[in-house]
Formats: sequence, structure tokens, C-alpha cells
Amino acid sequence: MILPRYHVADSRIRGAGKGLFIDEPVRRGAVIIAPDNVHTVWPESKLREYPADSKEVESSVRWFEDRFSLTPEWTDECYVNHSFTPTGLWHLGFVFALQTLAPGTEVTMDYRYVIGDGERLPFVDAETGREIVGLPWAQVLADGARALLRLTAA
Repeated sequence: MILPRYHVADSRIRGAGKGLFIDEPVRRGAVIIAPDNVHTVWPESKLREYPADSKEVESSVRWFEDRFSLTPEWTDECYVNHSFTPTGLWHLGFVFALQTLAPGTEVTMDYRYVIGDGERLPFVDAETGREIVGLPWAQVLADGARALLRLTAA
């Protein structure tokens, strides 16, 4: 569920298609997206039985460890695009604002935190040209926890 008012429009990221834009100010550390209807969670081994371009794989995000949630209904959350300099932090299914966001800001996150360990996406980062490769679960958890501590520190 997306908490602030928002709209979907053409992304400002070259080649990204549509993007998710907030319509109201969001304070640093606030939750932008929260899980609300996780009905399918699979181990990565089951997910990898499907082709990379399948609805199952394309609608999955790493939830925890080697488990992936699937949302094939394609809710508006799927319009959050990748960036190595994101506006949002994904952590355990939530997306937090990494700084105070003004209306009109595109919500982005680092996809390395939601794909499998070592998984390579079939596209590169539009800004840097760098490959997007999934991080190990321990790093995902530790990085997210440290970032949340910084966001909530006075």
C-alpha cells in the first residue's frame, strides 16, 4: 500500500517507462510503502523454476532470506524504479523516505536489495551504466538496519 497521495507518470529515468511520484511532502524516515496483501511467499528455488520473463519472476521481490513475495496483480508499487541514488530505502517490505521529499519527487529504490543474491538484472542502471546485481541477504539486512538507524537518529 502506498501511503502518501501519489500518481503514476512517465519516469524521469531514461528507458524506465512509468514511475511513481508523490503528490504531497513526505518527511525523512516516513514510510512511503507498506506491505498490505502478501498472499504468496516462495523459496527462491521454486521461483527459479519459472522463466526470467514470467509473471511470477517479474512480480517478485526478496522478502527475507531466500523467500520472495509475489504480487502478480501488478499494483502501483511496481512503478518504483531502480536508482543507485534512491529516494527510498527498501527494508523488509517497507519503503522509507531517505530524505524529506517534495511533491513531484519520483520514488526510487536500489533493486539490489530486492533481487536474489548474485542475480543480474537484464538491464543496467540508466545513470551509471553499472550492472544491477543482487546483494547477499546478510548485507541487505545489515545495510537496511544501519540506514534505518541513521534515519531515526535525532
